[in-house]
Amino acid sequence: MATDIGGTALTVDELAARAGVTVRTVRFYSTRGLLPPPVIGPRRVGHYGQEHLSRLALIEELQQQGMTLAGIERYLRQLPDGLSAHDLAIHRAVVASWAPDAAEVLDRAELERRAGRPLGEEDLDRLAAMGVLRETAGGGTAEGGTTGPDAYRVDLGLLRLGVQLLDVPMAHETILAARTVMVEHTRAAAHELSLLFREEVSGHDSVEAVKNLSAHMQPLVVQALLTTFQRSLNEELREWLGNP
Repeated sequence: MATDIGGTALTVDELAARAGVTVRTVRFYSTRGLLPPPVIGPRRVGHYGQEHLSRLALIEELQQQGMTLAGIERYLRQLPDGLSAHDLAIHRAVVASWAPDAAEVLDRAELERRAGRPLGEEDLDRLAAMGVLRETAGGGTAEGGTTGPDAYRVDLGLLRLGVQLLDVPMAHETILAARTVMVEHTRAAAHELSLLFREEVSGHDSVEAVKNLSAHMQPLVVQALLTTFQRSLNEELREWLGNP
């Protein structure tokens, strides 16, 4: 399993603080193989990077979905080798999309704190185009009970990925078009899959049977969609660039 420091070198204490977990948790996940080993630097000090942060965020998201530690281990083992921090962030965003609405209303200061950077008007427009946030009508009530015109309803599951995409050189119109394509095709896939699931549980009267099937299938469907999409995109790029 490759380790991607990605320009960020964190000690285990810094990694734990950034991820909002304890050092003991980091070491426990490492012994279970959920985290790749750190890069050993001078004085035998281990350094961690963006891949470790992304994996910790993905583990947290899977736990919030109710997945057991054994299930998380199986899920991570089945991920393709060599995933970058960005790939893992995409996995987390897709997993988060299965969760109940995790949106919060934040004021501008809290939004920038969560984003980890200042956000200009163009940044806010791009995040809105990606479906990460929208300005609340008349301001609204933000975290901490504040109100005002600079209040935004933010999808926390997509915020981290959206902020990373701010530095990608892509026109605002292209982002809107890409989001439309993704929404239309994922909704169509979800509809077709739901029909299959309905047929599978058609003989069951219990709502619990439907919930159990959904809980088992969700992580598998997420992984299948991502893997299929990545392979298809790579094929498209090879054809476009004329590579064999």
